[in-house]
Amino acid sequence: MSEKDTETFDVIELAEHVKKQRWWNKMFGKNNSGPAAEKYSVATQLAIGGVSGWCAGYLFQKVGKLAASAVGGGFFLLQIAHHTGYIKVDWKRVEQDVNKAKKQLKLNSDKPPKEARTKFNEVQVFVKKNIVLTGGFAGGFLLGLAS
Repeated sequence: MSEKDTETFDVIELAEHVKKQRWWNKMFGKNNSGPAAEKYSVATQLAIGGVSGWCAGYLFQKVGKLAASAVGGGFFLLQIAHHTGYIKVDWKRVEQDVNKAKKQLKLNSDKPPKEARTKFNEVQVFVKKNIVLTGGFAGGFLLGLAS
């Protein structure tokens, strides 16, 4: 075989390549330890935060209305079906199950799980490092909810 026939290829790890290409890592650094959004101007940070917050707020509003309509409509249909005799609902059993679930939630609410505390700490560090961006997001989110 000649040298023309043998080619060498570089093997790249696809997962690592994708991680490097993410816009989030480019902007904020990996695991929030890299360069923060501070490298951008205050106006750029506010614009990015405001636009992304507005989009999130707008979607939250629309999805919230849809979810409320679905739950309310389902409960309404359940009541109609119950009153017309199509189904029988044991409301005492439903109340017992709800009370049991409340007690279980109260027992587990003393101390949040380690994963939740870790994520909370990560969010806290991110907010401290990117306070302008976070403020823009909060303002945009409220505007998105209002529209």
